[in-house]
Amino acid sequence: MRVLIIGGGGFIGQKIAKALAEKGTLNGKQITHLELADITAPPTVVAPFGVSHHAVDISDKAKCDALFQCQPDVVFHLAAIVSGQAEAEFDTGMRVNLAGTLNVFEAARALGTKPVVVFSSSCAVYGGEIPDQIEDWTTLNPQTSYGAQKAIGELLCTDYSRKGFIDGRAPRLPTITIRPGKPNAAASSFMSSIFREPLQGQTAVCPVQPDYAVWYLSPRKVVENLIKCAEIPAEKFGENRAFALPGRVATIGEMVEAMRKVAGDEPVNRIKWEPDPVILSIVMGWRPHINPQKALALGLTTDDSFEDNVRYFLEDDIQVPAT
Repeated sequence: MRVLIIGGGGFIGQKIAKALAEKGTLNGKQITHLELADITAPPTVVAPFGVSHHAVDISDKAKCDALFQCQPDVVFHLAAIVSGQAEAEFDTGMRVNLAGTLNVFEAARALGTKPVVVFSSSCAVYGGEIPDQIEDWTTLNPQTSYGAQKAIGELLCTDYSRKGFIDGRAPRLPTITIRPGKPNAAASSFMSSIFREPLQGQTAVCPVQPDYAVWYLSPRKVVENLIKCAEIPAEKFGENRAFALPGRVATIGEMVEAMRKVAGDEPVNRIKWEPDPVILSIVMGWRPHINPQKALALGLTTDDSFEDNVRYFLEDDIQVPAT
């Protein structure tokens, strides 16, 4: 089995690659080769099978088509221009998130083998005039360009699957926290940085009020769930390949107090509360109360608490600057 991870240089892509290297199999079959692709060649991953690295801009159809010459059986499509950048740079977001995703689906279709394609969507597809409690059947009404681009990708994923071109799955990711690394251009980036930086001895700014509610999931759980998504039989998904991953709801204030329980007062005291109207204009359109019954029925799971998220970060990803 050959596996392709598009966005393989990102933190989720790297974690999936390492998890597959340790697992050695996918859907009960031995992995024979792993292909990692990103806008720049991804870092290497040590594995008991061959690993290749590709620098590919998926918005370039010819280059995307060439990437698929590796004949993947399973594709994880994680590459995207994130929310804040997609909102500020509309054309860039459309080129990568919409045209690039179409190129991926078309390249997978051209294989003629109906590969499994796991397309990472987002809870940003929800918003606007919808009930506070979101169900699997709630109408999509994104309030950002990023959310709109992901919603279109979902529709394409379901239709390409209906036509038998691909075997698609489009899980909607909650806010992933606590992300390792450095802040990015995502509007939700602060939902990791206000924990990551203080736990690593640095200050951080929170641009929303403590009562802002978040639908969240840990990196450890999102990787586990995305791999499971590739292994679930096609018939289990029914007529809609898009669904919300399980997550939990907590306010930023509750999450900060959870960090205090695990790590004490010192990290909490490093947070500065400074409202940012640009960030607020984006994230206030997101909806935190989601009832993920389809995902739960498919056997996908969530964290037990945000305290666990803090513990996972301390175990998996913390990087304390050298003194």
